[in-house]
Amino acid sequence: MEGKDSPKTAGKPIRCRAAVARKAGEPLVIEEVMVAAPKAHEVRIRIICTSLCHSDVTFWKLKDPPGYFPRILGHEAIGVVESIGEDVDGVTEGDTVIPIFLPDCGECVDCKSTKSNLCSKLLFEVSPWMHGDETSRFTDLKGQALYHFLYVSSFSEYTVVDIAHVVRVDPAIPPNRACLLSCGVSTGVGAAWRTANVEAGSTVAIFGLGAIGLAVAEGARLCGASRIIGVDVNSDKFEIGKKFGVTDFVNPASCKDKSSGEQVIIEMTGGGADYCFECVGLASLVHEAYACCRKGWGKTVVVGVDKPGARLNFSSFEVSNQNLIFPSLLNVTWTRNCSWMNLLHTREVSPMRYLDEPMSLLGKRTL
Repeated sequence: MEGKDSPKTAGKPIRCRAAVARKAGEPLVIEEVMVAAPKAHEVRIRIICTSLCHSDVTFWKLKDPPGYFPRILGHEAIGVVESIGEDVDGVTEGDTVIPIFLPDCGECVDCKSTKSNLCSKLLFEVSPWMHGDETSRFTDLKGQALYHFLYVSSFSEYTVVDIAHVVRVDPAIPPNRACLLSCGVSTGVGAAWRTANVEAGSTVAIFGLGAIGLAVAEGARLCGASRIIGVDVNSDKFEIGKKFGVTDFVNPASCKDKSSGEQVIIEMTGGGADYCFECVGLASLVHEAYACCRKGWGKTVVVGVDKPGARLNFSSFEVSNQNLIFPSLLNVTWTRNCSWMNLLHTREVSPMRYLDEPMSLLGKRTL
């Protein structure tokens, strides 16, 4: 995915490589595809670096809608604008950008408000198409349409994205750090920082210390939480979590039963944590997080995404005693606001700590 784009490619289809999911649960196939020129309000991006999110895996496994195949997955990435369509403002060819799955039109009431990040002009759906004309910009070499994923589809050397899903960033930011800001790190930090608005001196319990949970810990640390409890069945996560601000650790598997695990957290916090975050995507774990939250003023924030159709069951009495917040999707101040990026430049947030060894897809036949 290296090299400079030729001005001759603007306005024309580009032939490139992509990791295509042909069927649910089957290995992705590296093959050549055609990427159409961007239409009005769209940009075509040369992907520099992309990362794998658990949501990619979740939808890769789905055999029924919103699982669609063949599809180009991927939604955490950074790239360079290769060309732009008509009526595109804010970016130009050569700009370094991050695609984000939640749109920000900058015009509707919701996008202008600090209370919401769900655009009312471009509704968020797990759609297989582009906004507007509901068609694909991808085809294989036989002319078959390839479905989009979360309006990004970054498992391709080139992709086409609506301008509402694009944020221009400083090209000096290392790509393998910046791509994590498309989803995981932003979602976790934003859940603590903006959705819950964690107060200084408060207690926090985080259920699941994957990338999202670690980012929540980082956000809680930035907000000044005095105690951050990590809850995970993998005890090795505690040492990792310490790097992000986790002060205590509970392994439910070492407790006699679920209720005793909940009681441990309640006793540790003197009545329940001020803020509880579910970061795995399991309805049962949402109930556990809720049970560990302080009655009266406690807040339970659901960050993880369960499979479609999963249900929660709370009585009206339970909800009346505590605040339950749904959801926390990518809730940071992203576009038109530099506060989030400033945290990177001041090294308050370090995505590099989330990384394992990088992997190149080029030269592989399947993934």
